[in-house]
Amino acid sequence: MQEKQHIASAFDRDLESIQALILKMGGMVEAAILDGAQSLADRDVEAAEKVRRGDKAIDALEEQLNEEAARVIAIRAPVSRDLRVILSVLRLAASLERIGDYAKNMAKRTSVLAELHPIEGSDAALKRMAREVQNMLRDTLDAFVNRDPGLAHEVLLRDQEVDQMYNALFREFLTHMMEDPRAITACMHLHFIAKNIERMGDLVTNMAEQVIYLATGKMPDEDRPKGDTTAYVAQPE
Repeated sequence: MQEKQHIASAFDRDLESIQALILKMGGMVEAAILDGAQSLADRDVEAAEKVRRGDKAIDALEEQLNEEAARVIAIRAPVSRDLRVILSVLRLAASLERIGDYAKNMAKRTSVLAELHPIEGSDAALKRMAREVQNMLRDTLDAFVNRDPGLAHEVLLRDQEVDQMYNALFREFLTHMMEDPRAITACMHLHFIAKNIERMGDLVTNMAEQVIYLATGKMPDEDRPKGDTTAYVAQPE
C-alpha cells in the first residue's frame, strides 16, 4: 500500500511539472503577442527582433514538454483521466507553438513597415485585435488550470469578435489600396499581420475546445461560430 501511494505521489508530481511547463509556455506566448503588436505600433525594430529571438525559447520549451510527456507515458503508463491530461497538454503546446510562430511573423514585418508610410488607424486596430487574442489565451489557460468548461466556452464565442475586427481591417486595407496605389505595399503587409492575428484566435479556440474535452470528457457539440467572411467565395451555379 505504501509503495502504491509513493508511485501515485510521484505521478502527481510529474503531472504538476508538465502543467507548470504549459503555463510557462503560455505566459511566454502571451508576452510575444503583446510585444509583437507593441513593436509594430512603435515601429521599434529592436523590440521586434527581441520577439523573433524569443520564439526559439518557446520552441525549446515545447520540445522539453514533449520529452517530459513521453517519459511520463512510458514510465507511468497513465490511463483514463490522467492520460487525457497529458494528451491535452501536448495539443495545447502544439497550438501555443504555432501562435508563437505567428507572433514572430508579425515582428518580422515590423522592419519592413518601419520604412513605409503608416496607414492611419491600422496600428491601433491591430493592437486591439492582438490584445483580444491575448485575453482569450489568458482565459483559456485559466480555464485549463481550474478545469472550467464554462470559461473555455466563453472563449469560443469571443472568437467572433476577433473575426469581425479582421473583416473590418480587410475592408479598410482594400479601400486604402484602391484610393492610393502607393499604400499597396504597406497594406499588404498589414493585412498579412491581421490574418496572422485572426489565425492566432482560431488556435486559441482550438485550445479552449481541448480544455472543454479535458474537463468534461467530450468535445463541444455545436459548430464553432465564425465571423471571417473574407474567405467565402461564391461557387458557380
